[in-house]
Amino acid sequence: MDSLSQDIRYGLRVLSKRPAFTAVAVVALALGIGANSAIFSVVNALLLRPLPFRDPDRLVQVWESDVKRGQDTGTVAYPNFADWRDQNDVFEQVVAYSDRTFDLTGAAEPERIQGAIVSPAFFPMLRIKPMLGRVLLAEEDQPNKVFSVVMSERLWQRRFDSDPQIIGQAIDLNSESFTVVGVIAQVTDLSGMPDETELWIPISHSRGFDNRRGHYLSVMARFKSGVTREQAQANMDTIASGLAARYPDSNTDHGVRLVPLQEQIVGDFRLALLVLLGAVAFVLLIASANVANMLLARAASRQKEIAIRTALGAGRFRLIRQLLTESLLLSALGGAGGLLLALWGVYLLVAFGPANLPRAKEVAIDGRVFAVSLLTGIIFGLVPALQASRPDLNETLKESGRSTTGSVGHRRVRGLLVVSEIALSLVLLVGAGLLMRSFLKLQAVNPGFNPQNVLTMQISLRGPNYQKEAPVIAFYDQLLDQIKALPGVQSVATRSHLPVALDEDYANLSFNIEGQFYEPANRPSAFYNAVSPAYFQTMEIPVLKGRSFDEHDVIKAQTVIIINETLAQRYFLGEDPIARRMTLNDVNPNEEDWATVVGIVKDTKPRELDREPVAEMYVPFAQQPRSSMVLMIRTTNKPEGLVAAVRREVQTLDKNQLVHSIRPLESVMSEAVATPRFRTLLLGVFAVVALILAMVGVYGVMSYTVTQRTHEIGIRVALGAQGSDVLKLVIGHGMALAFAGIGIGLAASVALTRVISKLLFGVKATDPVTFVVIALLLTSVALLASYLPARRAAKVDPMVALRYE
Repeated sequence: MDSLSQDIRYGLRVLSKRPAFTAVAVVALALGIGANSAIFSVVNALLLRPLPFRDPDRLVQVWESDVKRGQDTGTVAYPNFADWRDQNDVFEQVVAYSDRTFDLTGAAEPERIQGAIVSPAFFPMLRIKPMLGRVLLAEEDQPNKVFSVVMSERLWQRRFDSDPQIIGQAIDLNSESFTVVGVIAQVTDLSGMPDETELWIPISHSRGFDNRRGHYLSVMARFKSGVTREQAQANMDTIASGLAARYPDSNTDHGVRLVPLQEQIVGDFRLALLVLLGAVAFVLLIASANVANMLLARAASRQKEIAIRTALGAGRFRLIRQLLTESLLLSALGGAGGLLLALWGVYLLVAFGPANLPRAKEVAIDGRVFAVSLLTGIIFGLVPALQASRPDLNETLKESGRSTTGSVGHRRVRGLLVVSEIALSLVLLVGAGLLMRSFLKLQAVNPGFNPQNVLTMQISLRGPNYQKEAPVIAFYDQLLDQIKALPGVQSVATRSHLPVALDEDYANLSFNIEGQFYEPANRPSAFYNAVSPAYFQTMEIPVLKGRSFDEHDVIKAQTVIIINETLAQRYFLGEDPIARRMTLNDVNPNEEDWATVVGIVKDTKPRELDREPVAEMYVPFAQQPRSSMVLMIRTTNKPEGLVAAVRREVQTLDKNQLVHSIRPLESVMSEAVATPRFRTLLLGVFAVVALILAMVGVYGVMSYTVTQRTHEIGIRVALGAQGSDVLKLVIGHGMALAFAGIGIGLAASVALTRVISKLLFGVKATDPVTFVVIALLLTSVALLASYLPARRAAKVDPMVALRYE
């Protein structure tokens, strides 16, 4: 322990005498360890840590697949769910659920609450026990309108002040009275159920108990003990085949797909997270290689000291321990800095990550990866220690020994480390460049409408006054007139769904075209929206042919419909759709069920921006009224300033109605690309860090080489070498290393970038422009890093250099 204490004190003195060396080494390690720890902590929480349910490996998400539409994760109609539940032999429990919103009214201020309808077996299947009261009962699984509700602990605390007498009390939800039967902890990270869900009511408040075409339920199941996924899939395939045979109109080409719950929750984030984990591993390797290079250079400069220690009797183990102690001190300091960076990084990842990042609240620093990262730094310190602990005493103790450039082994290892740094940096830069180009192309996609200066908000009319169509139409007509009169409003319209992918309830309805015959199971479908007359003007969607809706398109008038260009081209077979008729009625349509096509509008992107346009149809709101609508308000200035005024107009018409989901459309569009932006930003940051570390590595090696070869350079100058000759000598050495690294990096990039091909949009994984630009960038950086020491070498005074030692 005494000698170890001496080693530590000596190591601290050595590090303090070289503050620049110590600072660079500590910062490099801190960047590598901090980034690695932060990203692995996220990966661990999302991919590796078990779900917070009992026996989570037995839980699966059960989707209905549709071969015709190429959809393998579709929601389920209630009758199909009931048949799955009753006919299977492989599940302990099968449950269904769907998200809902509720207006909670009463003594306090009205509040919009996120909730869900669930099968009563939902809570027992997840092994969730109530904190107070009970969960829903099996007899509440029937369509008999049982008015029971389970609430979350968070809502109980926030709204009801943790009242222990809450069980048995009645609360008003959507103007109906529900009895509170239980309080549970929060349920998170389930597909189709938002994390902020705070109320659960029986599925008896659902709809479409006899409609096999009404797909709206998410389904989960728990395997029986000993049942494998393959056995369960085979059993469900048999059930699906039987349903298709009995109900061909609704179930033809419909199957079942089982997805492990953890895989379902992580979803598309898995590949992106693994890519980011690989990226930070590269950063750690580059940082460690940088430190190893610095330690090798310092060890070469301490050859005489080590030779003297050896001559005085120091054994090799003793020398390795001394040098390793210094490396350990560097790793500890870098690790401490890395821990601070990791804490900060995890906070930023969670705070600025996409809103749909699963299990984000469970992310915390993982001590194991911190220890592994620290160990990596120690291992890279071991290589220089082993090299330095075998000095050539005869050469090193000569007076001229100090002027040597280090052993051939030292030079080769340092060169190999620099080449590795450049190669790893190039792979990261190419990956970041591909994602950046992909993201820029995604942002440049024309959604088909103008989102600038548009305010969106949703109103869901609740209460007995809005059970019929007429008062609903009257409310929105008056509201639109009042909002249009507000200062700063250019135009205002309503739409039944948000125009981008964030709205999961976007309707997709089948249709028939007069004169064409489709089997019920093969009827075409399109996204469906009810809109007010000014919608296309407000959103600046061009009407390509025909007309827009107007004030004459009301319930008693001729039923009309507008389609987009994709639907027109795909289903009207080259004929003019104007004045043709369509129907949304499944069977035996009456005369009033037929709608006349009066216009064709330009395609929009109602779902993901990175997909091709889909068929879409619009109906007049006054002919197909809905109680829940999205307001779209185009303004002359920033739209946020109108929020208070619009709220007042709603309250003027009906003080009991809530306005919610208030957002500028630009922020909605920004959120739609939040995930690709997030991964692009992170990989870009890691690539820049890697580039800086690689530049420092090249500069460090070349600077040290120049210092060690000062005597040699002086002799060359004395013998007639010009400054340009010295520049070529030094830069040539640096660029030889750079070109070797770039060549290896390009080859590795061609292989590794294929991994991220699924994350790209409009760019190939082997995009030549990206490869060439990144290679030129890295070449320029290496040239600069080599030029700075070379310029210093070219200015060497031969008289000073020959007296250098």
